[in-house]
Amino acid sequence: MPKLSQCHNIADLRKRAKRKLPAPMFHYIDGGADDEWSMRRNTEAFDDYELMPNYLRNVDNIDLKTRVLGTELELPFFLSPTGMSRLFHHDKELGACRAADNFGTLYSLSTMATTSLEDVAAATAGPKMFQIYILKDRELTREFVQRCKTSGYQALCLTVDTPLAGNRERDLYNGMTMPPKITPRNFFSYGTSFEWLYNLTRDSDFRLANVVHRVDALDKGAMALIDYVNSQFDRTVTWEDAAWLAEQWDGPFVIKGIQSPADAQRAVEIGATALMVSNHGGRQLESAPAPVDCIAPIRDVIGNQLELIVDGGIRRGTHVIKALAQGADACSIGRPYLYGLASGGQQGVERALTLLKTEIERSLALMGVNSITDLGPEQIKYLPQRYQDSTIQR
Repeated sequence: MPKLSQCHNIADLRKRAKRKLPAPMFHYIDGGADDEWSMRRNTEAFDDYELMPNYLRNVDNIDLKTRVLGTELELPFFLSPTGMSRLFHHDKELGACRAADNFGTLYSLSTMATTSLEDVAAATAGPKMFQIYILKDRELTREFVQRCKTSGYQALCLTVDTPLAGNRERDLYNGMTMPPKITPRNFFSYGTSFEWLYNLTRDSDFRLANVVHRVDALDKGAMALIDYVNSQFDRTVTWEDAAWLAEQWDGPFVIKGIQSPADAQRAVEIGATALMVSNHGGRQLESAPAPVDCIAPIRDVIGNQLELIVDGGIRRGTHVIKALAQGADACSIGRPYLYGLASGGQQGVERALTLLKTEIERSLALMGVNSITDLGPEQIKYLPQRYQDSTIQR
């Protein structure tokens, strides 16, 4: 197994995570819905764009700072909300949060976290966003808003693409439950994950810390994650609920899961300040478009009325650059930092951030661009359109 220092890209961290985790945990990070076409397309879509360099420019100093969600970040990307980090490492959400703070970027905490929003708020002074699902217990939503205000969160994020769980077949095949349950079918996988098992004996608390005091559906034993989501999430949520939440929060308010220009325009109307253009990492609707392909159509409709954050498929620094050049204000990463967390806790997350930061800095210098704010459409070309035009000309 390679050491963290020998992981030279996100793909290396993924391989290390696969070696260290029991199969149910790894495939929960790694898997998508149905045939996983959308999940693969999220990354492959970046290959449809090429970067145009300009040389003989002063690139002695590269500035990665960006301003988004009411705060300045040292990096043009931040950590997406991802649930149940204790599954992957005993450092859980606190390790990821501290890594983000060390790099001057934002950490997003999920409703489905295994650490309370108050404990995460107290861990660092860095910027934080709380991602909210509206559960069937609607009073819990009001409670979340007040708790986030009291704890000093910079932004609130409503995820809208999960009225029910996607068909994540890897979880079914691997017996993924919450809390984890060792069965005869997955015994060998758990039995060979020695470090994970050792830390299980030190900390076996997998409760969903932000909801357990009101929604303790797991108190009777392990259950499939798909069943948990379907039992707790509210399918009746509408734009009226989003408008109410934006009014209650009265601060940077993000809607996560938007992909269509029509929905983006509606988000403007109900008071959102930012969109996370996302298909939930290809884990919900199969055949949904890749987020990077949605940026330009949405930006054409809404102009500068909303900040756009691209969430999904990012594995390289050039992916971040391609998203920003098309009009995104920032990007967010999920799987890359979870591979790092599984690989080595907080140090593994920091390794993932270091790799992406270095790749962005290097690529910007090679492009002749010394600041993230200087990126624009003149630095990117869409390859299929070019091929289509040449075909028509012939």
